[in-house]
Amino acid sequence: MTKWLLSALALCFSLTYASHDLPAKQVAIIGAGAAGSSTAYSLRNAINDATPLNITVFERAPYVGGRSTTVNVLDNPAYPVELGASIFVNVNYNLVNATRDLGLSVQSASYERPKESPDQIGVWDGEQFVFVLQDTYSWWNVAKLIWRYGWAPVRTQSLMKRTVQSFLRLYDAPLFPFASLSAAAEAIGLLDATAAPGQSFLSDNGVAADFARDVIQASTRVNYGQNLPLIHGLEAMVCMATDGAMAVSGGNWQIFDRMLRASRADVHLNHTVTAIRRSAADDDDSWIVAVDTPSGRASYVFDEVVIAGPLQYTDIQITPGLAQPPDEIPFVTLHVTLFASPHRLSPQYFHTTQPVPETVLTTLPRDTDLGSSKKGVGPAGFWSISTLRTVDMVMDDGRVEQQYVYKIFSPERVTASFVRDILGLNSTAASDAAAIGDLPTHDISWSHEKTWRPYPFLYPRVTFEEPVLAPGLWYTGGIESFISTMETSALMGKNIAALMAQSWPGQDEVSLGDDPVDRTEL
Repeated sequence: MTKWLLSALALCFSLTYASHDLPAKQVAIIGAGAAGSSTAYSLRNAINDATPLNITVFERAPYVGGRSTTVNVLDNPAYPVELGASIFVNVNYNLVNATRDLGLSVQSASYERPKESPDQIGVWDGEQFVFVLQDTYSWWNVAKLIWRYGWAPVRTQSLMKRTVQSFLRLYDAPLFPFASLSAAAEAIGLLDATAAPGQSFLSDNGVAADFARDVIQASTRVNYGQNLPLIHGLEAMVCMATDGAMAVSGGNWQIFDRMLRASRADVHLNHTVTAIRRSAADDDDSWIVAVDTPSGRASYVFDEVVIAGPLQYTDIQITPGLAQPPDEIPFVTLHVTLFASPHRLSPQYFHTTQPVPETVLTTLPRDTDLGSSKKGVGPAGFWSISTLRTVDMVMDDGRVEQQYVYKIFSPERVTASFVRDILGLNSTAASDAAAIGDLPTHDISWSHEKTWRPYPFLYPRVTFEEPVLAPGLWYTGGIESFISTMETSALMGKNIAALMAQSWPGQDEVSLGDDPVDRTEL
């Protein structure tokens, strides 16, 4: 009996040892933004114990979060504001679930607004406010919209909900995980929306031109720097899905930081991947990744590599060359200007006698037709100006002065004279060439400027880059020209994680996680 027991124990030990003695899968993820962080997090959650896993993340920036990052107003950590991706919404299930599961606190996106103006949102065409709203969700505004635009707002809401319901089919089996984004987009019936310019898509669905120009186009401009004749219909609808806009307290970048921590990934910041090449051995399917590190150049060997960002901006050399390289897609250049000032926006500049709305969106005048031109800002000269919050500044004499924090989106760098004009100050004190940092500190106490390439020009199209570039080489960037948001980048990361895990022996049934969010609200 003792001999049998010892033999059984030995057998159990040998089986247990064998299951953990398998070589660990080595996965590299290039990019620590929404897509890369979601890939790491979802892969760790998807696999079962049959496969040991090591995840390495390379990020060339000194921070996690990609386009989601914060800066501190007045260089005070108590006053963080978003420099990039600012909000997510109720239907962004990956982000909503992650904030819940990772223990993050969220708040309304407008929580810190001063709310000193009776009108919260105004749409300006460069000459006048064509429309203002007091509170986006009030019944008064619904009545006001219908009185002004007829049934166009109702038709838009219905069209948006149908479009979002179709898109959400990508989240569930049998479509998820999808090996082809183009095929998946066709299966859910959204190619008609991506094939048509937003202007045509809305017209074909009975949305009146005035409402499209004044309201929907104002949204496509602030979100994507594009007018309705240029941007495709699907992305125009995404801009209208704004219910429950929220943000993580202290910055949305924390979602992706927590994802990486939960994935137990080995994260290397300030590491730039320069080359990826297939192993030369005939029986070896691994990839050799060359990286410029702060201490020099290094090479690593991985079983799988994920490029989690637009390939065209990585300057990565891939060997052998790809049979079907991703399209080079032009991206929008967006200038973001943050500044603090004791002055309010000037009613005189905006040709009004009322206090200026705290969020100023822009559109084109009715007699202006820029077609599908990429340079579509028009007479307004900027995409949006938002009053984000107030902060307290301690002056040299000990007084505490309230400062308003503003955020400008524009296609060009803003000048000092423009800033003085919108604040109603004496513009003769600043030359046309002066920058915002040249203004006196009693007018502009703090400023920060950033130039992004945050999203592509979303031209109408019906095919999209696929998740697999080559065996073991994955790509998240194809979803950018379909829908470009934090949520969709996270979705593609989760999709690639599922496809990758399912391709490994012993991982035929992977865990994709629970999604208890109630979708009936749509």
